[in-house]
Amino acid sequence: MTSHKRKTGRRRAVIGGLSALGITGAAVVTATLLAPAGAASAVAAWPQAKGSKPVPASIEFSGTYDGKLQRHYGTGALGSDGQDESQKPLFVLKDGAVLKNVVIGAPAADGVHCLGSCTLQNVWWENVGEDAATFKGTSASSVYAVHGGGAKSASDKVFQFNGAGKLVVNKFQVSDFGKLVRSCGNCKKQYPRTIVINDVDITAPGTSIVGVNANYGDTASLRNVRVHGDPKKKIKPCVRFTGNNTGKEPKEIGTGPDGTTCRYSAGDLSYD
Repeated sequence: MTSHKRKTGRRRAVIGGLSALGITGAAVVTATLLAPAGAASAVAAWPQAKGSKPVPASIEFSGTYDGKLQRHYGTGALGSDGQDESQKPLFVLKDGAVLKNVVIGAPAADGVHCLGSCTLQNVWWENVGEDAATFKGTSASSVYAVHGGGAKSASDKVFQFNGAGKLVVNKFQVSDFGKLVRSCGNCKKQYPRTIVINDVDITAPGTSIVGVNANYGDTASLRNVRVHGDPKKKIKPCVRFTGNNTGKEPKEIGTGPDGTTCRYSAGDLSYD
C-alpha cells in the first residue's frame, strides 16, 4: 500500500508538470502511462508501416485524420524531397485538426502545414523533405501539439514555426537533423512565439535543438531532453537570433540558457 501511494502521488506531480507546459487532456494521460517523470527512457523503436498510400495532391482536412500507420508519400507534383521553398505539403490541417498514426515516407515534399491550432500524434517522418511540419496560425492563442512520433534525415529544419502562439513538442525523437525547431527568422509577419521541448530524444548528428528570435519576445523551454551520440556536446540546445521581417538572413547573437529567451538549466539535458 505504501508503494502504491508513492506512485499515485508521483503521477499527480507529472500531470501537474505537463499541464504547466501546456500539455493537457488525453496527451497528459498518455504521457503519464508512457514514462514517469525522471525515469530512464530508451529511444522507442520506429513502427513498421502498414501498407502504403501515394499522395498526388495535398490532403486538406478538419477534424481527425487517422492514417492507421500507412506510409504516405508524395507523387506527381508532390514527388520531391528537396529544399525547394515552393513545395506544397502532403497534409494541410485546418484550425483544430488532428493528424495521427501516420508514417510519412519519401518523397515527403513539405510535410505538414497547420493553418491554426493542431495536434500531430504518433506521426513519423522517415526522410524529411523541406520541413517536417510548418505551423502557420495567426492567433496568439493557437497551440500546436506534437505528441510522440519522430523524424530522421532532415538536412535543415524539422519543425518550422512561422505563425503565432505556442508549440509543444512532447515525447518526440529526432536523428540526423539540422534544427529540431526554428522560429521563423525573417518572415514578413513576426510574432512572439512560445516553444516547449519536453521529454525528447535527440540523436547526433545535429546542429541545434531550437532557434528563437530574442528581439521578438520568443521563449524556448527545454525539459528532460536526452542527447545521444554527442559526447563533445556539439549540438546547441538553444540559439538566439535577431530576427527581421525583411527576408534577410537573421543574425545569431548567442547560445545557451539566459533565463529569458532560452529557459533551461544543465540538469534539463542528459548525454550518453
